[in-house]
Amino acid sequence: MQAYGVSRTVVREALSKLQAAGLVETHHGIGTFVLQPKAAGMFRLDASELAASVDVLAVLELRISLETESAGLAATRRTEDQLAAMREALDDFERNVAVAGDTVAPDFRFHLEIAQATGNPYFADIMSHLGTTIIPRTRINAIRNHDRRGEYLTRVNREHEEIYAAIARRDPDSARAAMRIHLTNSRERLRIAQEAARSSAPGGAPASDAAPASGPAPSA
Repeated sequence: MQAYGVSRTVVREALSKLQAAGLVETHHGIGTFVLQPKAAGMFRLDASELAASVDVLAVLELRISLETESAGLAATRRTEDQLAAMREALDDFERNVAVAGDTVAPDFRFHLEIAQATGNPYFADIMSHLGTTIIPRTRINAIRNHDRRGEYLTRVNREHEEIYAAIARRDPDSARAAMRIHLTNSRERLRIAQEAARSSAPGGAPASDAAPASGPAPSA
């Protein structure tokens, strides 16, 4: 913070992106540590493969399977520090919604914290390899164009809170249900946004959904 003259939030966002890239690992209450480079051949989806809307939908299907169970395990295995980290991510998300800031990093951090709280490193490893490209709005411009009044983010935030509440009270069945509802809704919101973009395109031609949005936009 002193060296670059930035706020604590900026440093936290930068560390989140490094963590998502698998370059650092955070141990709550201790600090953040640089990791050894990942060996070649490990699971990874190339970002270019996620540019097409069909791939984003396919990744959402993968997330429904992966993160539904992840939420259930996190509800039974999470520590108080891990729960606090989830709460911090959601608070950052809400603050950034209010100021039209970046919601991608705290959104991804929330999901990654849940994966880490499973106690199974493979859940977090897959999430880290997927990175923030798992958030549909990072690849699909149609979502931002469709969400003119921030309603998308409001719904997303409410769904996140339901997941958090279930994990906080150690209710694995409710945590699984809340995560499944959240990701299923994300898939439906993506489909609706794409249809709206196509119908508004000149001559009914498909809109350029895959172009990354510029500026702040909603997350999954």
